[in-house]
Amino acid sequence: MKRIYIAAYHQSKFGKLLGMTVPEIIGAAVDGVCGEIKVPAAALDCGSIGAACNMTLNEQGLLSGLMASTPGLEGKPIEAVENACASGGQAILSVIGKIQQGIAETGIAAGYEKMRDAEGKMDGKLIGKALGYFSHPDEREGKVFVFPHLFAEVMRDYMAEHGVTEEDLAAVAVQEYANAKYNPYAQMNKVQITLDQAMKIEGINRYVAEGLPLKTYDCSQITDGYAAMILASEEGLRKLGVDKRDCVEIAGWAQATDPLRKEGRDVLRPKGAYCAMSKAYTMAGLSPADIAVAEVHDCFSVMGAIGAEVVGKAGYGEGARYWREGGTGINTSGGLIAKGHPIGATGISMVGWSAWQLLGKAPKELQVPNARAAATFNIGGPICASVCTVLRT
Repeated sequence: MKRIYIAAYHQSKFGKLLGMTVPEIIGAAVDGVCGEIKVPAAALDCGSIGAACNMTLNEQGLLSGLMASTPGLEGKPIEAVENACASGGQAILSVIGKIQQGIAETGIAAGYEKMRDAEGKMDGKLIGKALGYFSHPDEREGKVFVFPHLFAEVMRDYMAEHGVTEEDLAAVAVQEYANAKYNPYAQMNKVQITLDQAMKIEGINRYVAEGLPLKTYDCSQITDGYAAMILASEEGLRKLGVDKRDCVEIAGWAQATDPLRKEGRDVLRPKGAYCAMSKAYTMAGLSPADIAVAEVHDCFSVMGAIGAEVVGKAGYGEGARYWREGGTGINTSGGLIAKGHPIGATGISMVGWSAWQLLGKAPKELQVPNARAAATFNIGGPICASVCTVLRT
C-alpha cells in the first residue's frame, strides 16, 4: 500500500456562486487547488469529480469532460462519481484507488454543487424533488420534502430510544453556528442563534413535517460551493515539489453501503457506517482515543449525534449528550448545518478542513491545540452510503 498525502486543498466560500456556470466552477476548483502549491494542472496524473444534482438542477452531465477542459488534464484518466451526499468522499477514494493501482502518483479530487440561480435564489420544491431521488421510491409517497421527513423520523426514533429531547439535539445547531462565526468559508458565519431561538417556533423556525420533531434550525443549508484536493504518493510529492512535512496523510479510508430503504434496518446504529469507520481506524493503526478533531455529516442535527457515535467521540446513544456538553473537537468548521452543504463538495471539504486543523491552519478561534489525528464521516442518502477517513500528521 502506498502512503497517501494531501498535497493541497482549496475551496470556495460556501453559500452562493451567483452567475458562475458549471464549466467556470470546475475550472475555478482545478485552478484554485493547483495555485495553492503553484503547480500546473499538467502535473496531475488523474482526476475525479463528484456532484449530485448536476443533471436535475444544472442540466449538465459528463463533468469529467469539463475537468479535462483545463489545459494539461486532457487525455488523462478522469471520471465523474455520484454517491448522493457522499459524492465528494467517493471522489477522494477514486483518486486514492488510481494511485494504489499504479495508474497515477498524483491526482485531483473535486466536488461542487450549484443549487441556487444567478441571483442566489432557490426553488425549494424543485430542490426537494431532486434530492428525493436519492431515497427509495417506496419511501417517498406522502412526503413533500423527502429527506427532511425521513430524518425527522430518525430524530423521533433517536429521541425515543435514548431518552433525548428536542432541546438536546438543538444544542448541535447552536454549537455549530457558534463555530461557523469564525470560519470565513462558512455560509452562516454572520448568523448566530441561541438555544431559545432554536427551540422557539417563530419566523423561519418551524416543524418541517407534521407530528415529527425536526425544525428548521435542525437542518443543513441549501448551498452552492466547490472544493478540490490534490492527493499524492510519496513519489508524487517529489514530482510536485511538495515537502512531506507540509502535508497530512490520509492514513485510513473505507467505504460501505447499506440498503437504500430506511425501513427494516437499524439506522440508529448503521452497519455500513460503523464498518467503514472501523476499517479506516484499523488501516491507520489508530483508535478513537487518538482523534483530536472530527468532521461528521450532520445533514440534520440528529446526524451530529449519530456521527459523534460513529467516529467514537461518544458511545452509542450518548452523542446528543456529547454535544450538549460542548462537542469538543467535532465539526469545528460549523458542520453542514452552519458551514453549508454543497452536496458534491461536502465530503472533500470535511477532509480538507480536518487537514487544516492538523496543520494548524484553522482560524485561531477554532484551532484545536496539538491536534495530530482526525476522522471524517461522510454519508449519502438515508444513512446509506458511508465514506470514512482517518488523517494524521
